[in-house]
Amino acid sequence: MSKDLVETTHHQTFESLREEEEGSEFWSARKLAKALEYNDYRNFLNVIEKAKEACINSGHGIEDHFVDVTDMIEIGKGAQRPAADVRLSRYACYLVVQNGDPTKPVIANGQTYFAIQTRRQELADNKAFQQLKEDEKRLFLRNELCEHNKLLVETAQQAGVETPLDFAVFQNHGYKGLYGGLDAKGIHQRKGLKKSQKILDHMGSTELAANLFRATQAEEKLRRDNIQGKNKANQTHFEVGRKVRQTIKELGGTMPEDLPVAEKGVVQLEKEMNQKSIEKVDAPHGL
Repeated sequence: MSKDLVETTHHQTFESLREEEEGSEFWSARKLAKALEYNDYRNFLNVIEKAKEACINSGHGIEDHFVDVTDMIEIGKGAQRPAADVRLSRYACYLVVQNGDPTKPVIANGQTYFAIQTRRQELADNKAFQQLKEDEKRLFLRNELCEHNKLLVETAQQAGVETPLDFAVFQNHGYKGLYGGLDAKGIHQRKGLKKSQKILDHMGSTELAANLFRATQAEEKLRRDNIQGKNKANQTHFEVGRKVRQTIKELGGTMPEDLPVAEKGVVQLEKEMNQKSIEKVDAPHGL
């Protein structure tokens, strides 16, 4: 079985385990444990406890994401017995896989998958973000990506990506994973941009969000797995980008290289919005 097929199977497994009750989605901890290749549920409970700690540390209430229940499970020949279980929210699943055994391929894939899905849901639930117009979303995501890229630079440096050239190569590995083999120059040509136009400045909100996922997850994986060495850092960035691309494909989304180019760059947008703000302040009262 190819590596791509393994990842696809794992992602489909996560979604197939999703259950719903009264309009709310959840995952059964017992079923998720099996999918994550924990044969002994007691070992998986240790992972859940770590996930609860992470939940508290992130400022969320564990009662909103981890619900203790008693369900009937099959014990053979049609017989059943009551057993303790935990209903996990999508965010709880994200925390569980983040605290799972990273040597398991299914855990590694799950870390990227749930992080992407959780971030998508956060943006979908953010009413203020949803009320923004496309240009406003672009500015918001571009600024957020700028901040996360600073963190990515710092973390990559700690991994051994030291010079500007090293970082350019490192960034291209992330792009190649996300854009199906295209590096920054290839993306620039594919999008038909002018020499003076930067690719990030002419991305729409959907494409910026995909790159934000790539940057945040690459930074987190480098730090969490204590990646050392330029080659390993480059490969890690490529793999994260490729997994983000795989998830977009599974969700039926448009590949980033095929998304339309935004006509106005973010610098121009910022100038126009600043000018509108100034005109609004200077406008006579009552108009």
